[in-house]
Amino acid sequence: MTEGRPEVASLPRAPVRSRIADIAVLLGFVLAAFLIYRPLWMDLAHGYLTSSVQDQNMWEWFFAVTAHSVVNLDNPLFTTFQNYPLGVNLMANTTMLGIGIPLTPVTVLFGPTATWALALTGGLAGTAAAWYWVLSRHIVPSRAGAAIGAAFCAFAPPVISHANAHPNFVVLFVLPFIVLRLIKLTRGERPVRNGILLGLLVAYQVLLGEEPLLIAATTLLVFAIAYAVSRPEEAVAMARPLGIGIGTGALVTLCAVAFPLWWQFMGPQSYTGLEHGLRGNDLAAFTSFATESFAGDGEAAAEFSMNRTEENAFFGWPLVFVLLGVTVALWRVVVARALAVAMIMLAWISTGVLLIVDGTATAIPGPWLLLFDLPLYESVLESRFALGAVVPAGILLAMATDRVLRLPVRKDWRYAAWSAWFSVLILALVPIAPTQLPVSERDPTPALFTEGNWERYVDPGGSVVAVPLPDTGDARPLRWQIDAGFGFPLAEGYFVGPSTDGRGTYGAVRTQTSHLFEEVVEKRAVPVIDEAHKAEAVADLRYWNADVVVLPVRGEDTGEQVLLRETVSRLLDDPGHVEGDAWVWDVRALTR
Repeated sequence: MTEGRPEVASLPRAPVRSRIADIAVLLGFVLAAFLIYRPLWMDLAHGYLTSSVQDQNMWEWFFAVTAHSVVNLDNPLFTTFQNYPLGVNLMANTTMLGIGIPLTPVTVLFGPTATWALALTGGLAGTAAAWYWVLSRHIVPSRAGAAIGAAFCAFAPPVISHANAHPNFVVLFVLPFIVLRLIKLTRGERPVRNGILLGLLVAYQVLLGEEPLLIAATTLLVFAIAYAVSRPEEAVAMARPLGIGIGTGALVTLCAVAFPLWWQFMGPQSYTGLEHGLRGNDLAAFTSFATESFAGDGEAAAEFSMNRTEENAFFGWPLVFVLLGVTVALWRVVVARALAVAMIMLAWISTGVLLIVDGTATAIPGPWLLLFDLPLYESVLESRFALGAVVPAGILLAMATDRVLRLPVRKDWRYAAWSAWFSVLILALVPIAPTQLPVSERDPTPALFTEGNWERYVDPGGSVVAVPLPDTGDARPLRWQIDAGFGFPLAEGYFVGPSTDGRGTYGAVRTQTSHLFEEVVEKRAVPVIDEAHKAEAVADLRYWNADVVVLPVRGEDTGEQVLLRETVSRLLDDPGHVEGDAWVWDVRALTR
């Protein structure tokens, strides 16, 4: 590491001992990722990540419908299996075709839960391994420093929070190699060749997750500006190869994913943006401990986050102090300074339009005021930009560790420095180390679908209406469809699609009938059903081209089941009948 720039030339061929160290580190990453998901792997048939709420159902459906499209040579960018008859723009959702398509054999042979578990576990281990390779070969000579930095980049509390439900924020192994190509371009190494590789990597990342790519691009931009301000002469010298490489890469990326992106933004069931409201991080969240960490407290973390999958800023106060100390100690190193600026700036962006401290709003505006209305940024939760601070923090830890290990002092002083530094790291990192993610048992699919009896009620072109209809609050019917081999489409569902004004919304545009079922669940009462309600129900069923209405029998919701069954019976003037563990209403006479 020079004073101004990282050494990115490949290090000499590693001796056997170093290779053994590499293997040990990589096996450690795999073991750590497995232990985090061990309860899920131990029960793939029934296990469900508790904190994922309905997201595991949604993601398993994405993987399953992708595999179905590949096997049947259908368009993987669109489907009518949800939100029938309008369908779902899969490219405009977080479908992760870059994982779903290659893992089609796993999904077909072992089911989407195996794909879900493999994507999450492999995402954590693969991201750590990728960062370790880039750090150890191109940024810090010390393998210990590289291992610490890589482990933090992959297993930091904000990432583990998303590891409950969002594989697009876990499968990040492409980003280190994007960074590496950019580093090589700054050195003027083969601008066209590295530009082509950069473009291919970015194109693949688009198919893995566009939101992490946007956050990474923002982080890199802040880093580049901070570096250029510190070293303007070097920045000018880097401009030409960077320009050639990035321009080449942009062209390659456009050629590779132009059609999927067109489909996403202009295709059927596309939308113009997705608003989330003001969701900035409280400053106190950065010094707090995440739920899924050794020092974590779920109730305390809930005060500073939307839910357990959005604990985006929980670094813990010991690590915050360590990072501030490292920033001060390495401030004269230009790369470290630029990394620190990027880390702090991304954390600040994540706080939203106004800085909030321990629940109290201040008058201090944040950079998000300049970004929230820009294209692409308008669809991102601002609190997630704290994830952009993770990698700079990890690299700073790697650089600091490497500096300590290579201190030019007497051996006894060096050992004392090593002991002090690693003691500090233990105090800072052990409290935020991830714990196993909790798993519960999922509700079984009604035998109506697992045994194939649904075929008696659904004609070709007809759909199934679940009661209540699937949405963000209850996406369990998506599993029925998977277990039935995608033999029928579902009315409504859990996805992102256009609302009546063209803006994005979660789930389908609700009908009067779906609102009525929601009212039953919320108010715990059967509403007064008149002829207008019955006419609206028939109109909705005809719109969905429904053949059958299904209400599963669930023991824990006995009272709710009775209310919903009574509501459906009154709407259809039909008492329905029991088919195994589900109530069934054959409505073909009303819709044909």
